[in-house]
Amino acid sequence: MDLTRRIRDKMMKERLMFVYRGVVTNENSASLLMLLEKEMETSEFGFVGRKRLFMFVLESLQNVSRHSNRNQYSEMSLVVYSKTNSGYTVTTGNVIETDKIENLRTKLDEINKLDSGEIRNVYRNMLSNAEFSNKGGAGLGLIEMAKKTGNKLDYDFIKLDDEFSYYILSKTVDSGGVGMHNSGHESTFRGKAVAQLERLMAENNVYLIWSGHFSSDVGKEVLSFTETKLSEEDVDSVLRRKVFSILVETLENVAKYSPGSEVEEELGMPIAMIRLTGGIYSLTTGNLILNDKVAQLKEKLDTINSCDKAGLKELFKKALVEQNIDSNSTGNMGLIEMARKSGNKLVYQFDNINDQYSYYLLTIKVEENFN
Repeated sequence: MDLTRRIRDKMMKERLMFVYRGVVTNENSASLLMLLEKEMETSEFGFVGRKRLFMFVLESLQNVSRHSNRNQYSEMSLVVYSKTNSGYTVTTGNVIETDKIENLRTKLDEINKLDSGEIRNVYRNMLSNAEFSNKGGAGLGLIEMAKKTGNKLDYDFIKLDDEFSYYILSKTVDSGGVGMHNSGHESTFRGKAVAQLERLMAENNVYLIWSGHFSSDVGKEVLSFTETKLSEEDVDSVLRRKVFSILVETLENVAKYSPGSEVEEELGMPIAMIRLTGGIYSLTTGNLILNDKVAQLKEKLDTINSCDKAGLKELFKKALVEQNIDSNSTGNMGLIEMARKSGNKLVYQFDNINDQYSYYLLTIKVEENFN
């Protein structure tokens, strides 16, 4: 649980909403984009700002996908969504050959010296160059990103070894669609925090983190992305169904205890995290819960954890019989189902926040060879 606390604190401190570490493909790019769209639907982000940011994200994901070579660094690609006081920031990271940095840096610096009118002219000239258009290349993609957001690009390179470096590209767009750029010596963009986040996820086999207000639409996109990712990894169909169904239950469990967005932003945002270690998927969620509900929930969890497979089946039948048709509550059926499908104990912890709230962490492990 210490890892979850570290990640939760980092997500909240840096206002991170979503982080994915892994190969970016055409298939999972759609879900990555939809995640941001659903989150923004509940914000005051204007149409123009949303459109510009989406276009930048799409181009960025395509850029990462093109350069996600299947080498020892292919899983290091990173996609990060975060909030600012007036908008959103999208950051990507991927590994490139070190000998390509000088040329790429020159292109980025040249683009960042252009104003919006000059960017459009350069873009048109590139498109009219038949040889360049047929060949493609990083220059055109970067120009397209700058044109769509109307301003400059933040970037950094972090050397991994003599052969490879980590390339970080970032863009912040405010609610009106105006891009913001770090300029000047004191505010030069640095990618160190992004690289540290990638290392933290790599060291702990984390490939997805979501931290935000769990609406039903956001939950659907988290599930959609996970389903796509599991399919791409050629995960056994039985295991895939178990992971998916348990994730459904955990997200519903988070939504059940939500005290509202204002309290969450002040005391602790909900979090969902997926790890894969040695064929074992660990699904972790965290959310605020009223202190007066902790004892009852703890009793339910302990009762479930005390049961074997047969006991869980009987417990589920009992919970089913006790259901009230007039109530939206499913009692402890969801928790029982998590234990039954995973074949493991429910690992939980309650961290007291103040006199009114605690933070509830729950982890379920799903094993590849469990029958």
